[in-house]
Amino acid sequence: MRVLHTFAEVREASVGITSLVPTMGYLHEGHLSLMATARGESDTVVVSLFVNPLQFNDQEDLARYPRDLDRDGRLAREAGVDLLFAPPLEVMYPMPALTRVTVSSLVTEMEGAYRPGHFEGVATVVAKLLAGLQPQRAYLGRKDAQQLAVIRRMAFDLSFPVDIVGGQTVRESDGLALSSRNVFLDRNERDRALGISRGLMAAADAFETGARDAHTLEGKVREMVTGAEVDYVTLADAHTAVPLSGVDRDAFLAVAARVGSTRLIDNVPFLAEPGGAISVDRGFRLSGPSILYGDRHAIDY
Repeated sequence: MRVLHTFAEVREASVGITSLVPTMGYLHEGHLSLMATARGESDTVVVSLFVNPLQFNDQEDLARYPRDLDRDGRLAREAGVDLLFAPPLEVMYPMPALTRVTVSSLVTEMEGAYRPGHFEGVATVVAKLLAGLQPQRAYLGRKDAQQLAVIRRMAFDLSFPVDIVGGQTVRESDGLALSSRNVFLDRNERDRALGISRGLMAAADAFETGARDAHTLEGKVREMVTGAEVDYVTLADAHTAVPLSGVDRDAFLAVAARVGSTRLIDNVPFLAEPGGAISVDRGFRLSGPSILYGDRHAIDY
């Protein structure tokens, strides 16, 4: 694996079908699952590693975001990545970015309402990556369902010749959705955070026994998330991120909640299948502790 720092270096080194897995680093099994899928479908797998300041509206959150380039490089190499693109800030933004990418109506609800400017920063940096690296495919996780919808619409509207591929959510063995921010949770906070995934699984159970309306599904989540400060629980269209009254198409049930000083998001997607059936995707669980924790064994499974 080669570690490169400029767009030109990556374009010159890429051969054949090139896939991109964009990340902000501090890799976990969710990222690695995307890399594995890309590895099976590509000649060149590129992983970008850049903590993008444009998508943080809280500078304290930006400052404490976990970073470990050596660790991430080792994990990417073990995953069979060909090129690790780790640009310094002056390569990504050699001058203050006067051009921003906004995907209007997709960012008014949920995360857009609670994190002003966040999706503008996300769409801008991903547009730069797609334009500068020129991959044929880009892989993003379904855990950030609204973000996935935003990037898909941005790529379509701007005619980027790229397929945006959504990867299944990876969960820790107790159900908590993998996130680099999980390392900030102490034992008590983690116990409280589990209400998020338990609520979503309760909603998935209700869906599979016939519930389709948003009030019922959202209510199942709220019943379980008792140890966290809930920002929203919303059933939304998977393509437009517009709130829905019921599941009758591709959709996702999303929740955001703050546990202590850590804000977590999660969702379960509802996938429309040929013939009209709709299934719920619960993600898949690890069998033991995540690589996020290294040699620490603070979590009882």
